[in-house]
Amino acid sequence: MLTRRDFMQVTAATAALLGGTGGIAQAAARQALTQAELLAFKPVGQVTLLHFTDIHAQLMPLKFREPSVNLGVGEAAGLPPHLTGREFLGHFGLKAGSPEAYAFSSDDFTSLAKDYGRIGGLDRMATLVKAVRAERPGKTLLIDSGDTWQGSYTSLKTDAEDMVDAMNLLGVEAMTAHWEFTYGEARVKELVGKMKFPFLCGNVVDTEWEEKVFESTAFFERGGVKIAVIGQAFPYTPVANPRWMMPKWSFGIRDDEMQKSVDAARAKGADLIVVASHNGFDVDRKMARQVKGIDVLLTGHTHDAIPDVVKVGNTLLVASGSHGKFLARLDVEVKDRKVTDFKFRLIPLFADAITPDAEMAAFIAKVRAPHEAELKKVLGKTEGLLYRRGNFGGTFDDLICQALLEERDAQISLSPGFRWGASLLPGDDITGEDIYNQTAITYPAAYRSQMSGQLLKDILEDVADNLFHPDPYYQQGGDMVRVGGLSYTIDPKKEIGSRITDMRLASGEGIDAAKTYTVAGWASVNQGTEGPPVWDVVSNYVTRKQVVNLPEKSVVKVVGV
Repeated sequence: MLTRRDFMQVTAATAALLGGTGGIAQAAARQALTQAELLAFKPVGQVTLLHFTDIHAQLMPLKFREPSVNLGVGEAAGLPPHLTGREFLGHFGLKAGSPEAYAFSSDDFTSLAKDYGRIGGLDRMATLVKAVRAERPGKTLLIDSGDTWQGSYTSLKTDAEDMVDAMNLLGVEAMTAHWEFTYGEARVKELVGKMKFPFLCGNVVDTEWEEKVFESTAFFERGGVKIAVIGQAFPYTPVANPRWMMPKWSFGIRDDEMQKSVDAARAKGADLIVVASHNGFDVDRKMARQVKGIDVLLTGHTHDAIPDVVKVGNTLLVASGSHGKFLARLDVEVKDRKVTDFKFRLIPLFADAITPDAEMAAFIAKVRAPHEAELKKVLGKTEGLLYRRGNFGGTFDDLICQALLEERDAQISLSPGFRWGASLLPGDDITGEDIYNQTAITYPAAYRSQMSGQLLKDILEDVADNLFHPDPYYQQGGDMVRVGGLSYTIDPKKEIGSRITDMRLASGEGIDAAKTYTVAGWASVNQGTEGPPVWDVVSNYVTRKQVVNLPEKSVVKVVGV
């Protein structure tokens, strides 16, 4: 017979299981995921390509919400990666509520995050890389498409040396770049000298003689196949980031140079041409049509996680997500210098299902140890979901914008449409590390300046054109600049100068083109910008508020789509 005392004990135990940090459902969900299942793969052909991109210096597992809005324009409208939520799941045959739904979409993110936990972590990635290499000895090649050195407190404090050391330990065999260049020309060259693998950026030339600054191509032999890897850095680096940090280097898409590199690699006996690119998905989709002879194009920059290969003619286009959430595996069979068969899997790195690699875990602990107090310092708490990704806004960006408004005493705030930075669930603490994960850049000054209404409109129009120009070669990736104290209407399908209308202050007053407004922002590309570091601004705001609650709001009205 069950006594009252027994009943109370059972009730307490059940409550503990159902609540707290886990719960029966969460525990069952996580136990259903195994490392063996994540690695399950029937090999094909002679070569296994492993790929990741846009890790943004994230050494630790995290939660990261994929976008709920990712509009495509022109011929890209309605095509991957411009599908989100249930539409994305339906297109790829993924079941709602499944681990894959959590990893690849924003659908029911908060609930699924509680079920499936954190994703990523470089020690987990190292485990999978070593496992695949053991399975396919002499046949595996690990490639990084860039945005590796920037995006965390430790990368900022070590001037990216932590990430170079981490990639050497992981055994990366080739990479290209974008945010890497924001450490400045001298530091980039110094770090490249510490790398145990090639830094491939064939589209970067010096401004005086237009000679290549870095290698364009590296050759490897795997499984008896001669492989050429060609690197393509982000072509708009000096526009999207400070020109003064790389004044002697010129960038660009340079299709003609890419074609020359492909042809030269074939002439040197390459059986398989692989491009590691940081162009962004839509740009690479066009490049795959423009440049002949690319067998595999490993794309980066736009952070797209696509669970299937996208074929463009004879080119296999692979998008491997961001933040260390995924490791892509592409097996290819090569005959007579052509890919005759392939198999692909984009593997989500569910942290609780993967045994951390001891060597990498020890390295990460060593890197973080001197900074633990700052990283773990609790500044406040969030009542709502904080996330960044989305074409027009994210709640973490709303937090940054609100901090700029209040701490810098401004009418309007502007925050860049960056796509990097982890998500926090309702009830989570906000730590120092969380703030740096959203703001860790080498030009962090939070400015306060006067701008005319016309200049504000010009800024929004310019960013919108970078995002929604119908020709992918004029797109720079990223998302719309985030705004605080301001609302507007946008029609992405219109031409530059006509997309932005009905700009209003938070009070409802219309923006006057001739009037001047006090604006706060950060990440200005202009040299000499003054102001406190943005992480101090946001940290001070959170510390003062203690509890933040920023529900999703609609300050941007989208029409015409």
